[in-house]
Amino acid sequence: MKILDFLLKENIPYHHLEIYREAFTHSSYANEAHRHQKDYERLEFMGDAVLQLYVSEFLFKYYPHKSEGELTTLRSKLVREEALARFARELGLGELIYLGVGEQRSGGRDRESVLADIFESFIGALYLDSGVKSVIRILEKTIYKHVYESNYEDFVDYKTKLQELVQADERRTVVYTLLSETGPSNAPLFKVAVRMDQTTLGVGEGTSKKRAEQEAARDALKKLAKTDLDI
Repeated sequence: MKILDFLLKENIPYHHLEIYREAFTHSSYANEAHRHQKDYERLEFMGDAVLQLYVSEFLFKYYPHKSEGELTTLRSKLVREEALARFARELGLGELIYLGVGEQRSGGRDRESVLADIFESFIGALYLDSGVKSVIRILEKTIYKHVYESNYEDFVDYKTKLQELVQADERRTVVYTLLSETGPSNAPLFKVAVRMDQTTLGVGEGTSKKRAEQEAARDALKKLAKTDLDI
């Protein structure tokens, strides 16, 4: 699907098509193009801020009796990498991405870190070009829909769950350590360990440090559930 076809399908009243091209351009494509083609990173920054504001506003109004802590936890579930990647897939944004040859071959079109970035950059472009109403309409189809349906508990934040577990009896904390970074620059693989009091609780790998940390926390939770380890 072409970007223009997508905008028309979603009834988005666009004004500057070029800003959407920028929103869907990965750095690998911009680097290989050998011309002044901008990638999505600046729009990703913008989209992140827009999401924080309008997701916060929505949750604040939708849950008038939830505490600040509860709202913060829920927002973090809805705007974290795995959730944003899911929303990008729901909209079919992956097929719109301009990727370099290497990134394309390594599966970048369906990589969660890339899809999450693309969702943010698309929201940033949408806000700047079409305004708040268009942003809200897209959020209604994605993030807000999952809240209406109470379908967000599967956006698990393993790091938070692990920290809550180790703090159950006393104020203790865990530390995430990068063990290695392998692979090409356009498709890195990070390996992270989560430790507490010099004990390694779990190890995880991912295409971003955040993802690797989540996998390490999930590994730790699985291991702790199978043992009687006094944490």
